[in-house]
Amino acid sequence: MFYYLNGTITVLEAGLAVVDCAGVGYACHCSTYTQSQLRVGEPHKLYTHVNVKEDAFDIFGFSGREELRLFEQLTGVTGVGPASALAILSVLSPDQLTLAIMTGDEKSITRAKGVGAKSAKRIILELKDKIGGELDFSGGQAAGGVPAAAYQDGSRVALAAAALAELGYSQSEAAAALKGADAEQMSVEELVRYGLRAMVMK
Repeated sequence: MFYYLNGTITVLEAGLAVVDCAGVGYACHCSTYTQSQLRVGEPHKLYTHVNVKEDAFDIFGFSGREELRLFEQLTGVTGVGPASALAILSVLSPDQLTLAIMTGDEKSITRAKGVGAKSAKRIILELKDKIGGELDFSGGQAAGGVPAAAYQDGSRVALAAAALAELGYSQSEAAAALKGADAEQMSVEELVRYGLRAMVMK
């Protein structure tokens, strides 16, 4: 319905931002992450998702398309509604949520108000492949465009490389960061952390 709203932010309240577009104020439900990037009186573009019900017409606004995409994927998970999805995106940035899902980090997701361990497990189970993409270890491409043939240590390294690619790192950066990692002894989460540490120490 609305792809985005582009106007001046006139009101910022807990979980809510009002965007003035040509004299019309649109109330958008927002995550803490999005609100941290908004300023009253300044122009901003919010990418939107509209939730229409019999008794409600709710607009959800996001500062970037990546956060909008994650919101829509979260609400597609069984038992996860807009309020829970927004709560998750209020405690985890898009990059942090992507990493939590890719590495099976249930604890980080349960930091969100009203999200328990069962819901966190379901989110990880249903979204891991969607976010990371299908991995192909037959010499083709791994998720995020990382060549599977470049990783001879098994699927955990390719999955870690996919997670780094989802976080915005290039193929060469992911390969260099994971070089030297003990893939046989490390979990995917440990490999991703190893790669992130290597990036920071460059």
